[in-house]
Amino acid sequence: MAKKYLTMDDFNFKGKTVLLRVDVNSPYDERTKKISDSERIKAHAETVKELSDKGAKVVVLGHQGRKGDPDFTSLEQHSQLLSKHVGKAVRFVPDVIGEEAQRKIKAMRNGEIVLLDNVRLLDEETKDLPPEEHAKGQLVKTLAPLADMFVNDAFSASHRSHASIVGFTKVLPSAAGRVMQRELISVDKVWDPKGGNVFLLGGAKPDDCLSIARHVLATKPEAVEQVLSCGVLGQIFLIAQGHALGKPTEDFMEKKNFLSILEQAKETVKNYGAKIRVPIDVAANVRGQREEMPVGNLPVDAMIMDIGTETATTYGKIMRKAKAIILKGPPGVYEDKNFQKGTKMILEAAVASKGFSLVGGGDTLSAIEALEMDPTKFGYVSLAGGALITYLSGKTLPGVAALEVAAKRN
Repeated sequence: MAKKYLTMDDFNFKGKTVLLRVDVNSPYDERTKKISDSERIKAHAETVKELSDKGAKVVVLGHQGRKGDPDFTSLEQHSQLLSKHVGKAVRFVPDVIGEEAQRKIKAMRNGEIVLLDNVRLLDEETKDLPPEEHAKGQLVKTLAPLADMFVNDAFSASHRSHASIVGFTKVLPSAAGRVMQRELISVDKVWDPKGGNVFLLGGAKPDDCLSIARHVLATKPEAVEQVLSCGVLGQIFLIAQGHALGKPTEDFMEKKNFLSILEQAKETVKNYGAKIRVPIDVAANVRGQREEMPVGNLPVDAMIMDIGTETATTYGKIMRKAKAIILKGPPGVYEDKNFQKGTKMILEAAVASKGFSLVGGGDTLSAIEALEMDPTKFGYVSLAGGALITYLSGKTLPGVAALEVAAKRN
């Protein structure tokens, strides 16, 4: 059976010029004008090093911010961080498709690495166009003739049909990089068609969580054991069931426009209520202290900031028996030590489970770091944000689809 997409294992890179798209977009401090090192940079550095070690001439493409935003900067600092993690010089080229970039690429020797400047300096980069159209643009028309192949390692940017993500796949042999490959394998690994999949959906992006829940429950109900709701989604489901939470929490949700998905939540509970778990107790901030209460005692004139111990215990028991666990978003406001308990108990249950655990979303990763937990104890910690949500919600990722089309051609 033909592969859905090709990987770096399918090519000999020695002496080849490789265009490598990575996602090194990193946190930026406006005051110091410095970018922070990130897990993404470290992960992509492994792909860069492998290509270099195999004798490729590695031309790295990436972006930072968007035009008009404070974090829209050159990639010079990124080249320094990549050099540190690759263990080899990654030379920065302050150009993308001009004469300097072309000259540097043509002069490269086997194993050398260059990082071109922010690809979003080109207006065409961020246009949402199909691969066929992007292949006609200046980025592809200028760089493709200088290269032998294209590797897309930027899973986290592949939910956008941008020039550097999809354009080269129409004209060059194309493969998934190691980060892309790991992300796709890990997401597919959590789907056991025989069941036993548990989704823990929380955090402060309830629309994303609800989109995932609705998709998996509608398309693969036999594979989904339970959807464990917490965070804002859990609170919305409580309202959908007729619970009043209390003015402070409801005013906050109204201000954030979270209740715009309430009708969808009610429909989801009505159709799939047997598979959806909602909190049975919560923790509220009562005069600066954590106070737990069963949902039967709501409403409370205080902000709800975590799930309660009984909910965390119940969810933990379910997770420990799961074949696979998908965690999206922390259960509570883990930044406040008084409200870390629910998040800590849930993450510890995921680690203790014999099932494969996929951690998705930057907030969950931040919670793991804040609680000083070892990320390697989880099955896989995704580096993607919007792309992972898009993928789990059953939507097509243009970057992945472009690789699949290229594989058929090759």
